Amino acid sequence: MMTHVQKNPFLPANYQELPGAFYREVPALPVKKPELLIFNTELATQLSLPDNFADVHPDWLSGCAFDPGQPALALAYAGHQFGQFAGLLGDGRAALLGQTENGSGLRHDVQLKGSGPTPFARGGDGRAPLGAVVREYLISEAMAGLGLPTTRSLAIVKTGENVLRQFGPEPGGILTRTARSHIRVGTFELAARLDTGKSVKALFEFVHQRYFAELSGPREVLREIIRRQAELIAGWLSLGFIHGVMNTDNMSIVGETIDYGPCAFLDDFIPDKVFSSIDRQGRYAFMRQPEMALWNLTRLAETLVPLFDNDTDRAIRMATVELQAFQPVFEAAFNRRFAAKFGIANDEHAPGFIQDSLKMMAEARLDFTLFFRRLTQCAKTGERSLVLELAPDADALKHWLAEWAGRRHPDAGPIMAAANPVYIARNHRVEQAIKQAEDGDMAPFLRLAKALKTPFAVQEGMDDLELPPRAEEEVRRTFCGT
Repeated sequence: MMTHVQKNPFLPANYQELPGAFYREVPALPVKKPELLIFNTELATQLSLPDNFADVHPDWLSGCAFDPGQPALALAYAGHQFGQFAGLLGDGRAALLGQTENGSGLRHDVQLKGSGPTPFARGGDGRAPLGAVVREYLISEAMAGLGLPTTRSLAIVKTGENVLRQFGPEPGGILTRTARSHIRVGTFELAARLDTGKSVKALFEFVHQRYFAELSGPREVLREIIRRQAELIAGWLSLGFIHGVMNTDNMSIVGETIDYGPCAFLDDFIPDKVFSSIDRQGRYAFMRQPEMALWNLTRLAETLVPLFDNDTDRAIRMATVELQAFQPVFEAAFNRRFAAKFGIANDEHAPGFIQDSLKMMAEARLDFTLFFRRLTQCAKTGERSLVLELAPDADALKHWLAEWAGRRHPDAGPIMAAANPVYIARNHRVEQAIKQAEDGDMAPFLRLAKALKTPFAVQEGMDDLELPPRAEEEVRRTFCGT
């Protein structure tokens, strides 16, 4: 296990412009036998990295490289976890190597996850099991293919070391993750507790300049963060996605999905579905996600109140006005997305029809993705049999199909095809890819990753990836991997 002293191939992270309380330096922590399993050349190109980056700089993807002139950073933040303030948290197992800059001048963070303990590790080993790394790679790249803002996955390294988790030793892995920003709501919560307001002001000015320079001040920035989050959550629901751990330290201020832990996609449509093993009260259940996003945004607004106005009461009223905009923005995005999924006009009648339809789907326990996929086929061909065979009560579904036919947009086929994916990262397929990867077989991973790159297009030989799990394949619980 050797540490290699090399020049850092990434640009210095501009987080070092912030006060020192927002980060700590992290040394290189070499692993026993690093093995590169996957390098995302397509993403590398988008980030203006060379295709052969993994060949030229392998030690930077395994945490074995070290540049005394440009240290890696662990970012500091606080946060509310399951509704309770948890104090200082920070990157306990992540090291920010630096940033890239593409041809348009847009910067992205490059971070290792599972690279070893940091000053924020709180007694943890700082490592990650390979399974958690594979899960985040597949689901984050699936979200990118589905068109939602998300962190991305650049590489997976198998460490050659085991990590000990609740079910025993597991192979270790390191993920190279990229993000537009790693600043979270929890970062502002930390700033609000550091001093009398200087840290909040410094953090806000940094965020404003780097990510919202076109906006005029804190109120407009909050408004835009709210808008992006409302749009993102509507996107999650339209795809049947459950994040699983929507704590404030897992909510990006730039509107990307971040921190894929016990996340999952629905099979049967169950509005109060929970997969996460740590969400014992259902706080982050599928249809509670909009409510929880607003709760998180309220915590953010509380930290920004001092920047709105010197008069606290007036500042609170300003923040309240902005927060009240979340629900109408979310509902508009939700109705727009589901109108497209059902292939109906997004008019004043759409919300009622959408809610009635979702109620029907829940009562029939229809597979969320497969139902919309077959409904899309029905819109194109007029053949209803593939839809009807999904429901045990065909009469109820026949009645609904008759109403839907009367509302269907004349161009429903192509509209629905663009809104309803053929493939998602189904939980049982992800678990199969994880188990095979742990055994040294990357073929199922590569096959699933290929399908998820273009999830709205039918791909030859991938029919089985459309199907829901058999009873013995069903995944009922997902785990963080920390």
